[in-house]
Amino acid sequence: MSSSDNLRALILQHEDPTPPGLVNDWLESHRAAIDVYRIDLEEKEVEPTAYDLIVSLGYQHAAFDDHIPMVGREATLMRYALDRDVPILGLCFGGQLLARLLGGEVFRSDYSEVGWLPVRTTDPELVPEGPWFQWHFDSFTLPDSAQVVADSPAGPQAFVAGRNLGVQFHPEVTMSIMADWVVVYRHELDAEGVDPDELLAETEQMLEKTQRNSLQMFEHFLTHVAGLGSVEAAR
Repeated sequence: MSSSDNLRALILQHEDPTPPGLVNDWLESHRAAIDVYRIDLEEKEVEPTAYDLIVSLGYQHAAFDDHIPMVGREATLMRYALDRDVPILGLCFGGQLLARLLGGEVFRSDYSEVGWLPVRTTDPELVPEGPWFQWHFDSFTLPDSAQVVADSPAGPQAFVAGRNLGVQFHPEVTMSIMADWVVVYRHELDAEGVDPDELLAETEQMLEKTQRNSLQMFEHFLTHVAGLGSVEAAR
C-alpha cells in the first residue's frame, strides 16, 4: 500500500452506547474509508479481505457467551480474517474474543476493573502505562503464540499476536461515550460502588493525556503491528 492510498477499515459495533469514538477520529485522520457494521442488528455477508484492518469494539456481554447469536457471527468473521492475515484491533470485548479465537480462554474474573487505572507495560511505545479507562468483569488467558505487552492485577491488558493487537481497556472512550455509559450502565456502577459524578469529573481531567496515549497506541499498532506503516496521517 502506498502513502497515497486510503485505509479501508471495518468497525464492528455491538450496541448503541459503544460507538467507535476516538477510533473513528484516528481513522479519519488517515482519510480512511470506514464501514461500521452493527453486527448486533444485521446479518450480512462481509468480506474481511476487502479491508486493510478490522476494529472490534466493546460490548456489555461476554465473549464466551455463545447463547448470543452475534458472538458466533463475529467469531466466524474474525476467524476468517485471522486465517487471511487481515489485521485486527480488539478493544475490551473485541480483545477478549480475539484471545479466544487464538486459542485462549475467556472467563468471568474474580477481579473486576471499573475506572481510570494504570497498567504495567513492557512496551510503552505501543501501550503507555496510562491510566487507561477500564470497565470489564471478564478476563482471559493467551496461548504461547501471543505476546503479553501489558497487564494488571486482573490479568492481561494488552497482547500482540502476528499483525493483531488486543486490549482489555477502552482507548476509544470520549466524554460523550462516558456520559452515555454512566446512564445506561448505572446499575453496574452502583454494584461496584463507583460514583458516576466523580467518574465523569475524573474523565474530564484525564482525557487530554489519555487520548494522546490512545492515538500513540493506534499509530504504533498501524505501523509496527499491522505493518501498514506506509500510510501517513493527514496533516
